[in-house]
Amino acid sequence: MRGWLVSNPSVPELPDLTVYLEHIDARLRGHALQGIRLQSPFLLRSVSPTVDEVCGRRLLRCSRLGKQLVFELEDELYLVIHLMISGRLQWAASGTAIPKRNGVAAFDFASGTLIFTEASKKKRASLRLIRGAADLAQLDPGGLEIFDIDLERFTQQLQHTNHTLKRALTDQHVFAGIGNAYSDEILLRARLSPFKQPRNLSDAEMVGLFDACRDVLAEWTERLRQKTGDEFPKKVTAFHPEMAAHGKYKEPCPVCGSPVQRIRYAENEANYCATCQTGGKLLADRSLSRLLKANWPKRLEDLE
Repeated sequence: MRGWLVSNPSVPELPDLTVYLEHIDARLRGHALQGIRLQSPFLLRSVSPTVDEVCGRRLLRCSRLGKQLVFELEDELYLVIHLMISGRLQWAASGTAIPKRNGVAAFDFASGTLIFTEASKKKRASLRLIRGAADLAQLDPGGLEIFDIDLERFTQQLQHTNHTLKRALTDQHVFAGIGNAYSDEILLRARLSPFKQPRNLSDAEMVGLFDACRDVLAEWTERLRQKTGDEFPKKVTAFHPEMAAHGKYKEPCPVCGSPVQRIRYAENEANYCATCQTGGKLLADRSLSRLLKANWPKRLEDLE
């Protein structure tokens, strides 16, 4: 099953993006953007300001807007990068050529060049040049930052959605920066079914979910910092051997030893432990359950 995982990367999430931003900020804050080289005509999704207008401005700070990277330049000018599923950034010597195979852009500074690549023919990654904080705010999907809210605000936000827990955690209009990978880790830590409705959570379960969100994201951010060290992040992936649930289909749950299960939907999958999260009940995969109908196993022991 690992072949499926390799061919289906995920959008970088809060821990990965945080480490990206820390390294970019350390290398480029205070330096002037000398030039932007565009190799893909599909990358730039804005018209004004122009590339020439943003060049020559110093980088003041780096931040995140949902899953978007924001580079704030002088004169209220912004570069907004959305890596999507296959976009990645590389640090190289100043003036390094853009890779012909998957390079889409390069951002040149005196101290080095930030190379933007996208390993997909679908060309979903994007760059927007923005003028003014008001226009930047229009790109904000509105999701709350987990580390900026308390339990009461977290509870209110969840209970105002009609989503399942899995969908609520990954919806950038609800919470910012969490995606498919870390939502699996959070829900296993909280011992909650990905399909449970927020309104059905007990007070204790809500507290456990809030704590799991903060703990998992903080732990993985620190883990990625330690892995990266002083080197610019080179391998940004949603699949890590140390993960407990995500990408671990059929492997033993580190909590109870039961095989991790999965549900496929659209271009994503949810990984969960039936013993820890659903009381031993197997959640129905829509495509397989339609195929197998009455033969679809209902509980974990039916797989044995």
